[in-house]
Amino acid sequence: MKAIIPVAGAGTKLRPHTYTQPKALIPLAGKTILSIIVDQLHEAGIKDFIFIIGYLGEKIQDYVEKKYPGLNCEFVQQNERFGIGHAISLTRDLVGDDEVLIVLCDTIAEYDVKAVIDSPVSMLGIKKVDDPRNFGVADIDEEGFISRVVEKPSIPKSNMALVGVYKIKETGFMFSCMEKLIIVNDIGYAEFSLTDVLECMMQRGARFKAFKVPNWFDCGKKDTLLQSNATLLKKFGGNVTKDGHHFENTIIIPPVSIAEGCDIKNSVIGPNVAIGEYTRLNHAIIKDSIIGSYSNLFEIVLSKSLIGSDAEVKGVNRSLNIGDNTAIDLSGGGTSLG
Repeated sequence: MKAIIPVAGAGTKLRPHTYTQPKALIPLAGKTILSIIVDQLHEAGIKDFIFIIGYLGEKIQDYVEKKYPGLNCEFVQQNERFGIGHAISLTRDLVGDDEVLIVLCDTIAEYDVKAVIDSPVSMLGIKKVDDPRNFGVADIDEEGFISRVVEKPSIPKSNMALVGVYKIKETGFMFSCMEKLIIVNDIGYAEFSLTDVLECMMQRGARFKAFKVPNWFDCGKKDTLLQSNATLLKKFGGNVTKDGHHFENTIIIPPVSIAEGCDIKNSVIGPNVAIGEYTRLNHAIIKDSIIGSYSNLFEIVLSKSLIGSDAEVKGVNRSLNIGDNTAIDLSGGGTSLG
């Protein structure tokens, strides 16, 4: 069993952060989105990983090679953005006839990974949603098998959304369908989705069983990322400081995650705050926020904010969305961006 994780997207909904940092490496509850996914799969016994990289791909590769030296990791470059279906097609030579577990990098799902891996049939993760029009949607029969999948239907016949976890046994069918769709793409389509591939496989006789995901964390936008951070902080254990440091004249309100090397004074931190390594805070009140590494925040009150790495902010009381390598001073009469 090989795991395929596509991480080539530009992450436009999380800009300005994704101008300098891949979406998969944005901090979340003391980890990164990518590390949560890889750890989950590795704990279930998967050791062979294929990462499809593109935009800022060298940062993904450096991160994986340093953090996971014991795993068998291979990297495939997607230079043209023709969709997830096209991205997976690039792994054909590495996959061969092996079964694969495909996990998209912008969502984190809780499910029994081992049971999915050991299933005798192909499986697709699903969850009931209020508005399925922005998702791939599955029609499910009485026996739990999926009869049809449609990408972002304008009039959905089901409210069961595909969550981005796909266990594929018939990889030969999969790559054959991808080859067919690539030919169609060359004729006129801009891109094709993995949902298109799955529907093609079903038309050729492949069978997929649905498995329900109890919890599904959307990490694709600022608001949902902050919500996911709060939920996962509670799940991972509440008050977390990586080096056990006690901070001067500071109140910590769990759940929080504070990485190693942070210098925090005269502050109130929490609840639902994740802070990256070597960040400095002084006279700060912060809740419901994610703060990147090597940032400096002074005389500030923040709520529901996402602050990138190597940022500097002083004297502000509002919700912010600030990218990496930014310096802002709102304590006076103007705003400076660096």
